Amino acid sequence: MRIKIWRHDLKLAHFWKISSGGNMGGIHEFPVAIVELADDYGVTGLGECAPSSRYQENIQASLDFLAKADASRLSFENPSKSLAYVAALAPGHFAAKAALEVALLDGASHRAGKSLHNYLGLSFTEGKHTTSFSIGIDRPEVIREKTLAAAGYPILKLKVGTPDDKINFAALREAAPGKRVRVDANEGWKTKEQALAMIEWLAQDGHVEFVEQPMPADTNLKDLAWLKQRSPLPLFADESYRSAADARQVAEGFHGVCVKLVKTGGVMPAKDALDAARAAGLKTMLGCMIETSVLISAAAHLADLADHLDLDGNLLITNDRFVGVTAERGILSFATAPERHGLQVRRKE
Repeated sequence: MRIKIWRHDLKLAHFWKISSGGNMGGIHEFPVAIVELADDYGVTGLGECAPSSRYQENIQASLDFLAKADASRLSFENPSKSLAYVAALAPGHFAAKAALEVALLDGASHRAGKSLHNYLGLSFTEGKHTTSFSIGIDRPEVIREKTLAAAGYPILKLKVGTPDDKINFAALREAAPGKRVRVDANEGWKTKEQALAMIEWLAQDGHVEFVEQPMPADTNLKDLAWLKQRSPLPLFADESYRSAADARQVAEGFHGVCVKLVKTGGVMPAKDALDAARAAGLKTMLGCMIETSVLISAAAHLADLADHLDLDGNLLITNDRFVGVTAERGILSFATAPERHGLQVRRKE
């Protein structure tokens, strides 16, 4: 097995800002690492690492971790053994571990002549899955412009968690009256009283589906349960839900969870997180960071396990070097994917 790793700085189509995650000042670029594994039989596997400072990870630490991976210990023929080796390399580094896991599963499913979802014993229902399109924190006039530009997407997700939340939401509504909207506070509301007041205000709109991570992840369970009991809108945990082990506790303060491959460490841990959430009576959503079509496509193979999708990271950048799952008018599809097997992803010519 041979391993190739390179950094790719993703360029945002628009200035990107959220209320947490280390980019309070906003960003124009987001660095990721691409992993390519290749065996002696011509089989290759692609993976991607999109580390977030919110989880104490960064691109250099991820590259250093990936550089330690011994290619001779990796195999498409026995991905389970390879993944056990990857997991034991060092604690943490979930985004980097996800890159190796995705690359291994891509190669293994290519080798088996199956798409990734079929390789995992899952299905992907064409025409069923709609992703939201995210709009970051910005000035009201810019939010209005971004909303108009996203007219082709039936569901929007507005980032909130600042003193200008009501003004920004009004700007979105001016440009898209009546459209379905999800709201993501990214831990931005600091007290249960503030969160409840904002959620009650949002509920009056009549077209807000749910609110994601209204308060910080370290908020005590008593306050989270208090808010869940009173909230007129469903509450989804993102930063509060890292892995399957969190399901029971999260169920006390939320109605649903957002699962991301970079948080859990890959496709299989993400599947476990989705299964555990359902077993705990929670609704499920698949989410993402700023990513290329490699990670977005990997997550999309789990779409049949999720109630909602927020897989738009590749739609927010201008220099995606890969093509895979498409999102025409927000509908995810592998129908025109360049590959039939694995992630169904190919590097652009």
